[in-house]
Amino acid sequence: MANKSDISRNACQLFGAQAKCGYDWWWHSFTARNALTGEEKPFFIEFFLCNPAHAGAKPTFGQLGETPSYLMVKGGAWGEDAGQLHRFFSWQETDVAWGVPFHVSTGDCYVDEKETYGSISISPEDAAAHPEWMCQSGSMSWKLKINKKIAFNVGYGAGKLFRTLQLFEMFWHAEGIKTQFEGEVIWNGQRYIVTPETSYGYADKNWGKDFTSPWVWLSSNNLTSKLTGKKLENSVFDIGGGRPKVGPIALKRKLLSTFWYEGKYYEFNFSKFWTFTRTFFDCRETESQIIWHVEQKTWLNRMVTDITCEKKDMLLVNYEAPNGKKLHNRLWNGGNGVGTVKLYHCGKLIDEIECKNIGCEYGEYC
Repeated sequence: MANKSDISRNACQLFGAQAKCGYDWWWHSFTARNALTGEEKPFFIEFFLCNPAHAGAKPTFGQLGETPSYLMVKGGAWGEDAGQLHRFFSWQETDVAWGVPFHVSTGDCYVDEKETYGSISISPEDAAAHPEWMCQSGSMSWKLKINKKIAFNVGYGAGKLFRTLQLFEMFWHAEGIKTQFEGEVIWNGQRYIVTPETSYGYADKNWGKDFTSPWVWLSSNNLTSKLTGKKLENSVFDIGGGRPKVGPIALKRKLLSTFWYEGKYYEFNFSKFWTFTRTFFDCRETESQIIWHVEQKTWLNRMVTDITCEKKDMLLVNYEAPNGKKLHNRLWNGGNGVGTVKLYHCGKLIDEIECKNIGCEYGEYC
């Protein structure tokens, strides 16, 4: 069953070979409203761990020709003033709970299954002087409660055996494809209020030895039926993947996805071969937009997803791989996507769904 919580997959995975060449991150994205104007704005927060076996007294950076080793706290916003801020800590400054439930604590920054808080402040002078930080200038602080409502458990591909053997180059678990956040964010001096019902939140994690190319992600729980006009309060979809690698073997372009539709799940998972999942996707960049078209089928079900996001509201999000290389230099990332999903069962249209506040990502190595 796709909607199956498994917080053991949220534990830190940087052991064995992945301790020497590996990353592990916890991602959170959500929507807030300006406390004065009521303007809606999406935000993201991520705790990114890299290469604990190379830990030193200070963070080290692949962009400076070193083996990267650090905790990076990433925070930012999408929209007209989109920006990403990175704050780095050494492993010696960082406390990680390696068991279940997880937590990561460093400085005034903290995350676990139930809450996160922290701050980042980057001056224009520091951002210009430190390109290895891979970020802009600005400030952000936050204090949030986290309530994960619906999970996407991809199955044995991220199960205990595969995690122990570290067979995939990049793993994925989404403990909270529908997550309610509550609290506040201060973004560049402006206060934003986060309420559970309108946070449209999302929480997942990735870990492994390297990233995927292409890299695709789409998710939303702000959904309305175009057939009935009703808001779908117990629904969410999530699509992710690109070109998975098992050891040195790269598989063909594949995506994992689920649609939890008013309490019933529809899953399109290539690792569950008995469902005969077939996927076609086309992602492209125009002068002003990123456009996604995804079609997936099993023996019984079909899902057709069409999403757009304005580039002016997006970021070119930055990461360096554990080997120190930065190959994703046009990884578009946004939180303001809009579009539709059509869901079919045995050839019959179940619903056509209007989707807003879509978390979205697309990029290929360049």
